Amino acid sequence: MDESLKIPQHVAIILDGNGRWAKAKGMPRNYGHVQGAKTVEVICEDAYRMGIQYLTVYAFSTENWNRPKDEVDALMKLLRNYMKTCLTTAAKNRMCVKVLGDKTRLDQDLQDRIAELEEATKDNDGLHFQVCINYGGRDEIVRAVKKLAAKVQNGELESAQITEELLANNLDTAGIPDPDLLIRTCNEQRISNFLPWQLAYTEFYFTPVAWPDFAKEELVKAIEAYNKRDRKYGGLKTEG
Repeated sequence: MDESLKIPQHVAIILDGNGRWAKAKGMPRNYGHVQGAKTVEVICEDAYRMGIQYLTVYAFSTENWNRPKDEVDALMKLLRNYMKTCLTTAAKNRMCVKVLGDKTRLDQDLQDRIAELEEATKDNDGLHFQVCINYGGRDEIVRAVKKLAAKVQNGELESAQITEELLANNLDTAGIPDPDLLIRTCNEQRISNFLPWQLAYTEFYFTPVAWPDFAKEELVKAIEAYNKRDRKYGGLKTEG
């Protein structure tokens, strides 16, 4: 990797193509999700070694409940196992883990594992790793607005005091800088209700590579593309 590259502080990734990757290999979709989870572990380590401070991944959206029940059940089982694995990985790599999204719809045992993971890693000074589970950007904004509306109703807050900063501080990502770079795999070119507030000034990078095949080399390509952008004015950098 070119040592002169400017490394983005915060990278967000939409992990797309697990099912299609598996289907192309004649395997069930769940096989793709398992391989995708392994890729997450590898990329977390690569990202931290490259100097990325925050990594946020879209693991399960509010819309994913509409998938076939057997696939949803398999994904929930995978997430349960991943919480265990992540606890071990975080201890080894000093990773600080936070789960974003509406956790109230998740089974209690999964909520408990998430709480255990967040508590155990909250003081770690390595990579800040955010996993979005039962997350939807519009849902996140609605939940934040409801918090503020309740404070106004209770007399704790005047409506005129509501600012962008105050709303941002009531989102799931409170205290986390907005992403500098969004990566979406498998050639899809939309944000799919992922961090719509936070992506207001983010650079986008799309790759045809499916998530299970995403490796450090692909992450480097995304950062190289990011370096060709003019973060001050937007658009491609110009010579001179």
